[in-house]
Amino acid sequence: MGLPLPFARVVKRVLPRSLLGRSLLMILVPLVLLQAVALQIYYGSHLDLVYRRLSSDVAGEVAFTLQLMDRYPGKENTDWILDAARRQFGLDIRLDPDVNFVPHRRVNVFGPADDDLQAALRQQLVAPFAMDWGYDPQSVLIRIQVPDGVLDVLAPRKRVDLGALFLFVAWVLGTSTLLFAIAALFMRNQVRGIRRLADAVEAFGVGRDPGPIRPEGATEVRRAATAFNRMQERIRRFLTQRTEMLAGVSHDLRTPLTRMRLALAMLPPQRELADDLAEITADVEEMERMIEGYLAFARGEGSEQAEAANLSEILQEVAAGARRSGAAIELDVPAELTLKLRVGAVRRALTNLVDNARRHAHRVVLAAMPGTRVVQVTVDDDGPGIPPERRESVFRPFESDAAGGTGLGLTIARDIVRAHGGEIVLEDSPLGGLRARIRLPV
Repeated sequence: MGLPLPFARVVKRVLPRSLLGRSLLMILVPLVLLQAVALQIYYGSHLDLVYRRLSSDVAGEVAFTLQLMDRYPGKENTDWILDAARRQFGLDIRLDPDVNFVPHRRVNVFGPADDDLQAALRQQLVAPFAMDWGYDPQSVLIRIQVPDGVLDVLAPRKRVDLGALFLFVAWVLGTSTLLFAIAALFMRNQVRGIRRLADAVEAFGVGRDPGPIRPEGATEVRRAATAFNRMQERIRRFLTQRTEMLAGVSHDLRTPLTRMRLALAMLPPQRELADDLAEITADVEEMERMIEGYLAFARGEGSEQAEAANLSEILQEVAAGARRSGAAIELDVPAELTLKLRVGAVRRALTNLVDNARRHAHRVVLAAMPGTRVVQVTVDDDGPGIPPERRESVFRPFESDAAGGTGLGLTIARDIVRAHGGEIVLEDSPLGGLRARIRLPV
């Protein structure tokens, strides 16, 4: 049975998010519990018993002295009894005659010494008394009301307060801190390998080539790093083979199309066949364009490496290309937006989005907005837009709303954006048409 939902949320909010923090917490909590149990056993049983016995001894000696004073009254007897108490018990006892007992504020000390001594005196004495632990750093003052005045008893503090509690607490804290520091250093070295592996996976996932990573840390972490290096090598080999194969396919497919175009161009002009020849030529050009789109989709721009680039310049180039094609496009970008990008791939993705927009609209606005963690690029148009229920399906391959389109433009754009660790979504545009919003991590 799981934890209640509110409690689970509190625990999730309090727990560290990193593996290092949680590992250290797993070490720290049992360590604290172990030291707490040891402290309870030592303080709650052995130490508490010792303190109670010491306090009982001092209280018994004071009570015995008072009983002798009651049994043998008189100044000479009192002086002899007090002198004997000083010699035998080590208590500095003095009688302040004709003085009434004045209660004063009690001063507590760290540990059980004051509570145990007060309990023992209350059990042994009938007369009112008070303790002053701040009277002397080396002694505790006990004032007792007697018929002849006030009896001041200076008991050595070491007889009722061992002072070992400070040493025990210091030992507990010192050993805990030392063990925790050693565990933190050890766990940091173990987690370092996992962090490097995670960074390498993230970089490889967004198109950067981190190269093989050096296995380090525990055996399981080393195995994971070795497996990642092998996976990188297999993927690189696969991409190389696929690129070489696609280059051959591209050559084989374009050769007959080129011969067809050449044959059409060399045909003698015939007025009655002019329309048919124009349609055949347009079909050949359409086939070439479709083959280029299919090959670009299969190639996926995977061989290009990411590098620091100015996104604003790429947007300006895309807008200039669209204007040369006759599109009315507006540009709203800052002077410089430097990101790690695969320039050719990003340019192709933005070109596909702008081409889709200008085919369906009269006005297109291309804008970029910098942020602390992500940069947003928007492509707005005033066209008919796409219904919300179809905005996800148009990203599928060969799903096209445009006449003569291959249905790969948005698919290629999303693949490129996601390969950079970003995302692309379609929304309603302020211009009344469709907005394509791209988020790229900084």
